[in-house]
Amino acid sequence: MLELHAITAGYDRHAPVVRGASLTVEPGEAVGLLGPSGCGKSTLARVAALLHRPDSGTLRLDGTPIRHWRHRAPRKQRTAIGIVFQQPRLSADPRLRLTDMIAEPLRATGRRDSLPESVGELAATVGLTPDLLSRRPHEVSDGQLQRACLARALVLRPRWLICDEMTAMLDASTTAALVTVVENYRHTTGAGVLAVGHDRTLLNRWCDRTLNWDTLRS
Repeated sequence: MLELHAITAGYDRHAPVVRGASLTVEPGEAVGLLGPSGCGKSTLARVAALLHRPDSGTLRLDGTPIRHWRHRAPRKQRTAIGIVFQQPRLSADPRLRLTDMIAEPLRATGRRDSLPESVGELAATVGLTPDLLSRRPHEVSDGQLQRACLARALVLRPRWLICDEMTAMLDASTTAALVTVVENYRHTTGAGVLAVGHDRTLLNRWCDRTLNWDTLRS
């Protein structure tokens, strides 16, 4: 289980953007987190992904308390969580070809032996054709780049996937395609999904349950 309890976090201890937020995601469950822009959803998502240390509160991953964030977190915990951000161009290295971007987590964790098979399989799964893999971010559309970002998030087969406004910048057909990929992955692997967004209709259709931001705060 992914458990966040009474999380307070921000970028200035005197003015936190998240105050006392709590939520849980069970294995195999898709939970939607609905709230307006600027309310703190993305900060909470970064805490859940071990990318931002909270000022207070507790985070448990499969029953184990998290004590370290970012590069200080144990590899087993870091690789258990994948995240897809709202703006793919801010989360992609412009120097890398898409194939190298997808493979980046494999190289970082020393799993080079599975590079060709994993990258090719995932590229096809997310709807990237072979000719796109040799291109760099500026040579593809936002939708194609976000497909590559999703493939990168899945390449280590995480047990938990956080989608932080993953489809906010995409058209309806690309949104449907990426949500289908996530749902197929969830049902195949039993991974838990936290989907953050402001589109109530999408979250209600996608997720097993949807939480309103105001209900998280204790």
